[in-house]
Amino acid sequence: MVKMVANEEKQQGHRAGIYKQKNKGHKHGKHRTKGEVERENKGKVSVTALTKKQRKEHKRMDRRHKANQIRRNKKDMVLTEKRRLGTRDGPPHLVAVLSLHAGVDAGAVTKLLRGEGAGGVIHQERCVSGIADSFGLLLPRFKQRFTFLSHSTADIHSLLDVAKIADSLVFVLDSAEAWDSYGDYCLSCLFAQGLPSHALVCQGVSDLPVKKRVEARKALSKITEIRFPDARLFPLDSEQDATLLLRHIGTQRRRKLGFRSRRSHLLAQHVTFTANSPAEGTSGGPTGLGTLCVSGYVRGRPLQVDRLVHISGHGDFQLSQIDAPADPLPLILTTARPAKSGKAGDVDMLDGGDDEAPVRVLMKADPSCRESLLAEAIVDPMDGEQTWPTESELLEAEEARKTKRLMKVPKGTSDYQASWIVDEDQEENGEIDEESSEEDDDDDDMLDEAMDGEDEDNQSQEPGSGCASEEEEEDEEEELCTTERTGADQRYDEHIDVAAEEEGLKRYREARANELFPDEVDTPLDMAARVRFQRYRGLKSFRSSPWDPMENLPLNYSRIFQFQSFERTRRRILAESAAEEEGAMVGWYVTLHIIDVPFSVMESVESGRPLMMVSLMPHEQKMSVMHLLVRRHPSNTEPIKSKEELVFHCGFRRFRASPIFSQHTSADKHKMERFLRPDAPTVVSVYAPITFPPAGVLLFKQKNDGIQDLVATGSLLSCDPQRVTLKRIVVSGHPFKINRRSAVVRYMFFNREDIMWFKPVELRTKWGRRGHIKETLGTHGHMKCVFDSQMRSQDTILMNLYKRVYPRWTYDPYVPLSLPWVKRVVTVEMDDLDME
Repeated sequence: MVKMVANEEKQQGHRAGIYKQKNKGHKHGKHRTKGEVERENKGKVSVTALTKKQRKEHKRMDRRHKANQIRRNKKDMVLTEKRRLGTRDGPPHLVAVLSLHAGVDAGAVTKLLRGEGAGGVIHQERCVSGIADSFGLLLPRFKQRFTFLSHSTADIHSLLDVAKIADSLVFVLDSAEAWDSYGDYCLSCLFAQGLPSHALVCQGVSDLPVKKRVEARKALSKITEIRFPDARLFPLDSEQDATLLLRHIGTQRRRKLGFRSRRSHLLAQHVTFTANSPAEGTSGGPTGLGTLCVSGYVRGRPLQVDRLVHISGHGDFQLSQIDAPADPLPLILTTARPAKSGKAGDVDMLDGGDDEAPVRVLMKADPSCRESLLAEAIVDPMDGEQTWPTESELLEAEEARKTKRLMKVPKGTSDYQASWIVDEDQEENGEIDEESSEEDDDDDDMLDEAMDGEDEDNQSQEPGSGCASEEEEEDEEEELCTTERTGADQRYDEHIDVAAEEEGLKRYREARANELFPDEVDTPLDMAARVRFQRYRGLKSFRSSPWDPMENLPLNYSRIFQFQSFERTRRRILAESAAEEEGAMVGWYVTLHIIDVPFSVMESVESGRPLMMVSLMPHEQKMSVMHLLVRRHPSNTEPIKSKEELVFHCGFRRFRASPIFSQHTSADKHKMERFLRPDAPTVVSVYAPITFPPAGVLLFKQKNDGIQDLVATGSLLSCDPQRVTLKRIVVSGHPFKINRRSAVVRYMFFNREDIMWFKPVELRTKWGRRGHIKETLGTHGHMKCVFDSQMRSQDTILMNLYKRVYPRWTYDPYVPLSLPWVKRVVTVEMDDLDME
């Protein structure tokens, strides 16, 4: 009996098999029972704060009332902002009149708006500095005030600056074809940058016969639907039409642009320049620095005196103080309801002269709190030093200095110049510096281009039979053709730039070769591959293989700034900026005293260009690596190469820089693109001042004739110096002998040492095979390779190598003026053509 009990104690419990029946659990409404809640809360102390469970315990009617209150508050906020613009509590409604056709005149539109029949009272002519056709308009009937300006579209940069700050745009169209080719080009730039509220105006329709007016309006509406699907077309041939246009502009829906609504900005209406005295450190001449006094209405957000301001096209500056002069365009209604529109007695118009109203100083900058103009980090050359040289190292250096080497140098060469001359022995035994820098990257690119050029020259210089006789025949044909050339050919050739044609042909061939054979390069014959490609490395997997973003950084990275989390900093700064209620409020007419401004800013205003100013957020004056997401514009077909100088419009900034292109992916490594792709979005990386998104981006390329063409449009992506951009090169080989999975490969390398150097790198083929180098065969670059499946004779063996690349530091805030964009049409007379 005792033994039986012991055996029963040792017996293990029964375990159900896989075929055991499992019944469904009771469906109790998918909620926890009271017992489960008590077991979970056992031993817990109740919190005093409001929990998520308690927030959900509002009644249905309470939740509905709360949602209605939030909706009503947002609606009231939008209506308040809309009603403030152009009224007594806000800045005047800024309207820019732009012509989109060479055959229409924007001055005729502003002349009608000036008329007494339109219901407005002209209070101030030439109210905007740098623009002759500008005026302030008071509308007592609508209780609104406007500032109209008509600017030429010939200068594309000034046009974009005006559109950045204008509240509404009035496009003047042609009655027959709406806009011409240059007008369509301007619309492309404006849509890419961000278009504010707008209205379409057409003149000349009423001059047509009555039967043709409806057809003309239908044809014009059909053209405008392409760009403006829901826009209304306003005829403007009488003062009554001008009144309807003014009412539409004052009551239309506002389009909110993110990059300007979050920043305080200002259009200069009065500008004066005072040169610094010699005691302040300048000569006081017209080319020195001085104080620029800019008067205008504050827009967007309240203006802080301790913040930096950016003048579009000129740079960043500091403020010394903000004054409050008299408002030059006041709107003070004396009666609740005016009797007639057009009478000046209904509106009390105060003159903004200095004699009647003294200027008040609103605030002065505190030097201890004012933001610094420091854009680059201060580089300490001793930061990389780990130890101080010992006494033995100092003695060795002294002995090396005393032992002079003898060399043959040209007559008159100094000791300093002779120390830079390298002997032939040192050239043979010297090692190449492995420091990653921009010059080395440029040298690699130049070597790639040089090797491609040598291949083209070798193909063009292949020996053939009868070359001399063919050249003689061609010379004879050329002599005959030159005598028979007609006048039409000569006039056509006068407009062709031969150097530009050759450069365009070279770029086209490079882009075509990169499209057919992506990233493929030839191994040089006169240089070892391990030396030529020593900065490259192989990756087992481009997606998952590690790459340290802090490895071998260039010297320029010591000059830039970096955020621990750019997105978190952006949200914090934007939230703080939205909550600020101090400074010069929106709608105030103020005078800003900007210190240390070059006289070229005043010259720009005197030449007829408007002056725009924006207040910068914290850190927006500092340099970093900015990434822009762009798409190539359909009108541009010329190849755009990486590291080529382009003109950037990024928010309110305008600058020149040499970017690099890369793919837009979610991985931690991104492949560099040698050319701007036309079929996919591309990330453009460039050294530039920090700008917090959202912001529109436009890329222009300046041609040899001075015209700047739009090449890409997009938006600001992020600021991340640790974004890894890898340049890929592909070295190719040819299978010489094939034995199922193994093959003898040649033409990839040309010596034994190169094969041993690149042996760990994985191989792939164009047909999808994977393999590796097994051993070398001989000393002329043949190697035995093993692959994962059967090889084919028409296949090509490839080896991928990668290196990290960085943009060039060529940032320049001064952009040259663009020449007027013209469409060249060559007319050829029929008499000059040869008819066969």
